[in-house]
Amino acid sequence: MNPKLLRGSLDTIIIKLLNDNGEMYGYEISQKVKEITGDAIKITEGALYPSLHKLEGKGVLSVETRSIGNRYRKYYSITTRGKSELATMLDDMKTYMESMQLLINPKLA
Repeated sequence: MNPKLLRGSLDTIIIKLLNDNGEMYGYEISQKVKEITGDAIKITEGALYPSLHKLEGKGVLSVETRSIGNRYRKYYSITTRGKSELATMLDDMKTYMESMQLLINPKLA
């Protein structure tokens, strides 16, 4: 999939995954997306981590750092604010996809 197409929906994907799966760390999020989409969507670290940091800054995600062996891992989870924003984000995504479908295949209108 073209990374430019993914960029606009990445926040929605992240928040939806965290809502459905509970807390996750970055690599786990990228692997879950690959698993769900059958490798059709691959999220790079260069796209994922800036989005996670932005969402954390907006108060949509919270982060907890844990020691795993000799390393530290950041676990992200959706906040109450994130849960309230998720419904709007999903509605916006649905409207966008329906509009794109009409543009791509006007016969369905």
